[in-house]
Amino acid sequence: MKVDRLVSIIMILLDKKRIGAKELANMFEVSPRTIYRDIDAINMAGIPVRSTSGVGGGFEIMQEYKIDNKVFSTSDLSVLLMGLSSLSNMVRGDELVHALAKVKSFIPADRAKEIELKVNQICIDLSPWIGNSNMKPYLEIIKSALQEYKLLTFEYIAHHGNKTTRTVEPYQLVLKSSHWYLQGYCYKRNDFRLFRLSRMSNLQMQEEIFAPREYQKPQLDFDDIWETMQTRIKIRIHKSVMDRVLDFCTYEDFSSDGNEYYIVNFPFVENEYHYDILLSFGNKCECLEPLHIRAEIKRRIYDIAAIYGSMEAVKE
Repeated sequence: MKVDRLVSIIMILLDKKRIGAKELANMFEVSPRTIYRDIDAINMAGIPVRSTSGVGGGFEIMQEYKIDNKVFSTSDLSVLLMGLSSLSNMVRGDELVHALAKVKSFIPADRAKEIELKVNQICIDLSPWIGNSNMKPYLEIIKSALQEYKLLTFEYIAHHGNKTTRTVEPYQLVLKSSHWYLQGYCYKRNDFRLFRLSRMSNLQMQEEIFAPREYQKPQLDFDDIWETMQTRIKIRIHKSVMDRVLDFCTYEDFSSDGNEYYIVNFPFVENEYHYDILLSFGNKCECLEPLHIRAEIKRRIYDIAAIYGSMEAVKE
């Protein structure tokens, strides 16, 4: 049972006079049975929620009830503040300011210091160290388009550097593995597509309003797919790049090879992305096996050397 969902339901019930189980289930993408369990939990926490049947029925908090600040534990309030504060680093707006203010209003004076200490124990900063300066303004444009159901247009750099102009119905902002994406219906492809924000340029919100269609969620969990696609290759690395290699595997995949080197069972898929990863380690990494991948890396290194060799010939 998710605490954040329970708190959200309480906020909705405080804001609305009455809401149905099916509407709540659709809102949180769970089953009505889960919503009924959540309502039972909220009642057990001391907030009297009653249900009415028939047309126009649903759940509501009893009108004479005033919420007690103590309904939220120190941990509950700390989690809410951490989540809202992390979003405010990247996505500005009155909604976040108001939400932060509402949550802070539940903090009793005698627990303020304790909650502040807990919030500061974990820092979630979604802003990049360096990168695309368009990211924050693009997030604001997309957020506005999502709220107003307006079309977006932008130029997009796809695979192999292909540049296309897209018109898209926006449906969801996605943060995955430190990268922001837009899930939307693309008029060029006549289908839902996931667009990486860093590959966009000239993003503009149009005045045209679209009628939302049945939403298709992006597939974000590729664990099962990667398991079938991945193979393990053996690489030998210098200890100076060990920290970077650990971004792609675990310490258990390493075995010592003298004082300066390690042999690593490295997860690998035979595509451009993974070959580029190996080449990014430079002369601190050698692929030992399988032989056909070693040969392909060697060919790519020769191609790179040929580029620099041709430049020397031009200078001469």
